[in-house]
Amino acid sequence: MEGEQVVSGHESHPRRPLRSSPRSNPRQIIERSTALLSRGLHAQALKKLTAAVAQHGENANIVTRYADALCCNGRLPDATRAYRRALAIDPSIFQAWFGLGFARLSLRAFSEAIPCFERALALEPRDPDARLHLASALFHAGEIDAAIARITRAANTNKLKRQALRKIATIIPGSPSLSNRDILDARRKWARIEERAGRLSRASKPWKNPQSVKKSVEKSAKIRIGYVSSFFQDRNWMKPVWGVINHHDRSAFEVHLFADRGNPNAQSGYHSNRSDRIHDVTNLSNDDVAARIRKARVEVLVDLNAYSAPQRLGIFMRRPARNIVGWFNSFATSGIRAFTHIIGDAEVIPPSEERFYTERVLRVAGSYLAFSVLYPVPRVVPPPCLRNGYLTFGCLAPQYKITPGVIDAFARILRGAPSARLLLKSSFLRDSANRAAVLEKFSRKGIRRERLRLEGPEEHYKFLKAYGRVDVALDTFPYNGGTTTMEALWQGVPVLAFSGDRWVGRISQSLLCAAGLREWVEPSLDAYIRRAVNLAQATETRCVLAGLRKRMRPTLSRSGACDSAQLCRGLEEHYRALSSRERAKIPSAARSR
Repeated sequence: MEGEQVVSGHESHPRRPLRSSPRSNPRQIIERSTALLSRGLHAQALKKLTAAVAQHGENANIVTRYADALCCNGRLPDATRAYRRALAIDPSIFQAWFGLGFARLSLRAFSEAIPCFERALALEPRDPDARLHLASALFHAGEIDAAIARITRAANTNKLKRQALRKIATIIPGSPSLSNRDILDARRKWARIEERAGRLSRASKPWKNPQSVKKSVEKSAKIRIGYVSSFFQDRNWMKPVWGVINHHDRSAFEVHLFADRGNPNAQSGYHSNRSDRIHDVTNLSNDDVAARIRKARVEVLVDLNAYSAPQRLGIFMRRPARNIVGWFNSFATSGIRAFTHIIGDAEVIPPSEERFYTERVLRVAGSYLAFSVLYPVPRVVPPPCLRNGYLTFGCLAPQYKITPGVIDAFARILRGAPSARLLLKSSFLRDSANRAAVLEKFSRKGIRRERLRLEGPEEHYKFLKAYGRVDVALDTFPYNGGTTTMEALWQGVPVLAFSGDRWVGRISQSLLCAAGLREWVEPSLDAYIRRAVNLAQATETRCVLAGLRKRMRPTLSRSGACDSAQLCRGLEEHYRALSSRERAKIPSAARSR
């Protein structure tokens, strides 16, 4: 769920001809090296340009093309230095600013990439590639609305319209200013374009129920369920998925797993079953995957990716099964007509919001994300406030969820509770420039750096140990934690949240209510801030947290938040109802075959 909204910073490095100037080296050097780069002969281009730079090191155009070659050869730190060298000679070269931004983006130094792309756009304001890359850097820095504004401008050009609309559709649920209606409209708009492109394929015909499928259904009492995922090996993220799949009743269901990037295994949490069918579709096109699903005669096809793998949504647009269901990673409507149903619960999708879904909404009891922890984790330790004498708030969510509004709320909490501290930990904070940018944002809100602890990522077991230094986890908004919330609770740390205005803003509410912790869900942002301040100031908080910490994991394990069996039964009820045959007409003896 975390990480499902990460937008790729780039597809390829644009290799454009550089405009020559009166002081440039012979045009022939640039033309030949550009031709080599365009043909993918990166090593040859670098060799030629290394010699050229040695001879003409003061020519900004040659140095820029040399930096491009370094970049194409994967030598990003060297490319960074070369681009800066070129810009020191001539700061008016668009390609140098663009290339420097690209190199910093590729190294996840997003805060440095942003001003580079802004300088590039100041030189060529209509360049769509620079707009898209700037949007990607802004997104990763938590500036979602600014990112969407940049992508929207790029979408106005025919060259990148399809790509730009896909990126908007991917990140829009996390926009603080846009609504459920905007999410629906954006996803429908992109889906229409993709559907038109999909009709060009011979394999894109809508699902039909040929006689061969009917006969196959009649012969077997089992309902064929297909799960599609690009993340089966991601054990941390897939906790709810493995909890369900491991509990499936194999006497009633034939389980097919369509694995896009590596087969499921015991290390990822999958309990192998000889009756399961695992299909490795990693290198197959969407057409071929759809054909494989048809061949397996899947009756209910379940997408576990949603917009965390938007390039794979085309599989479902080809309608390889009668019933196509979104579950686990949806968080909003797909906007795709081929999806017939979507799985949620009473907390995340109230009836009043069903009009914002192109799918029919199906609900399960408890949380639709009930999870099982199937790998070693650190033990729960006492809350740090007992030894520190002050409360430490924490947020271990990815930075793209920490929008300007979230930073403002965190700052209001810290100003209201002068003794409290805040720990932030994410992959974004590995880079020193990114950390400096976050510190500056808090500084503008009146929060001194000594009240903040910013940490980068670690191996997952060590990452989870960081919760031993957190008293209360603060949820993000409008995009809540999913995996982040699960892991905080499992480590004994309560998560403070509030009820948002969309599915993605009520994920933590779903988990907390199922865990018997409804009192940690506030009705509004202001109430959320007041509650956090009160927790930091109240003398009884230490005792409350100490008691909660001791009983959290055993209580959680008995609650609906960890009842994977109940969730599985709820899903199976829906699958039966969606099956292409009437289960009531099948003799009971046949069901046990």
